[in-house]
Amino acid sequence: MAEKSFKYLIVGGGVAAGYAAREFAKQGVEPGELAIISKEAVAPYERPALSKGYLFPEGAARLPGFHVCVGSGGERLLPEWYKEKGIELILSTEIVKADLPANTLVSAAGEKFKYQILIIATGSTVIKLTDFGVQGADAKNIFYLREIDDADKLVEAIKAKKNGKAVIVGGGYIGLELGAALKINNLDVSMVYPEPWCNNFVHLVPRLFTSGIAAFYEGYYADKGINIIKGTVAVGFTSNSNGEVKEVQLKDGRVLEADIVVVGVGGRPITTLFKGQVEEEKGGIKTDAFFKTSVPNVYAVGDVATFPLKLYNELRRVEHVDHARKSAEQAVKAIKGIEKGQTVDEYDYLPYFYSRSFDLAWQFYGDNVGDTVLFGDNNPQSPKPKFGTYWIKDGKVVGAFLEGGTAEENQAIAKVAKLQPKVENLDVLTKEGLPFASKI
Repeated sequence: MAEKSFKYLIVGGGVAAGYAAREFAKQGVEPGELAIISKEAVAPYERPALSKGYLFPEGAARLPGFHVCVGSGGERLLPEWYKEKGIELILSTEIVKADLPANTLVSAAGEKFKYQILIIATGSTVIKLTDFGVQGADAKNIFYLREIDDADKLVEAIKAKKNGKAVIVGGGYIGLELGAALKINNLDVSMVYPEPWCNNFVHLVPRLFTSGIAAFYEGYYADKGINIIKGTVAVGFTSNSNGEVKEVQLKDGRVLEADIVVVGVGGRPITTLFKGQVEEEKGGIKTDAFFKTSVPNVYAVGDVATFPLKLYNELRRVEHVDHARKSAEQAVKAIKGIEKGQTVDEYDYLPYFYSRSFDLAWQFYGDNVGDTVLFGDNNPQSPKPKFGTYWIKDGKVVGAFLEGGTAEENQAIAKVAKLQPKVENLDVLTKEGLPFASKI
């Protein structure tokens, strides 16, 4: 098979790849030097749109509307942009072998790709119920959401099962966003999760939702007519004669009717190709503050990277679009810095997560450890609820969550999480609430 050779090669075609390409163009890249290899058939796009605007019944988001880098307010990079910059997009191409000592990747079709510098941006894959041998989990109309193809299949099912019954398995942020999207499509929605309350980022940010935060979202969703079933799991599915799912069997013995099932029980980083060839830690590929791995000229960014989180002086892996964007830019700055003999600052990341559903929008910054205080109006029936939580450890505020905040208020809680101000009295902090952040 033909062999192609590039100075810079990005494997993975998600958010990180698109932001890396933009940074390469900014720093200066010659035509033919850079290529992106993606399993998907489209240029890099803003993945968060898939669980939000893509599923709306009216005014739905569609490509080319949400190619990177619109998600962060930047220019939209259409396929033509890559052509103009001389960046090769190698789409619908799955890499099945990586030989890092030989600087070579091999595709499923047997094509060889050589590189001088490699950026691993393979992202995550969804955890499937079939991985655990759940009975009937291979039935039709059981969906997972990761790529645009997944979203297209779900949209078709929503149209085909008009006013039908949908079951969401999993209480993470994807589950909450999907529950809202399916309800907006007039489906009868049930959500099933094992925790005593809905709990965002179960795998990577355990217990982000305190019971006080969760009580609001559960109440709000219940008021929207969503049936919330806590403390149990799906243990099996039955199908009709067409092989389509018709029932979800729960561990507590209950059986739910279902025309559509969407599963959101977490993801895992795609690192299999590199096993045994690169140092790993905490489930990801270990990097330094410039996203360099243990292998010379190989970098890892986004979901797959376990990197030094300077603020907390520890190694972490972060699965979130904000980090995917910023880590990709940092790696390219580091690569170009070495070439130009320029120093680059270490990556100094403030963990950040957000979600939007119905008329709600929350943001979280920092670390969710220590004691918590809840402030503001968290009544689900309020016309405009606005509330938040601070996390306090060793007498300092280390994390902050806010629902319904303005851009300025969200910036204020980000500043609090970054600066970690001292706090003497938790009762005073509870009473002061949001103004505490605004005066920092």
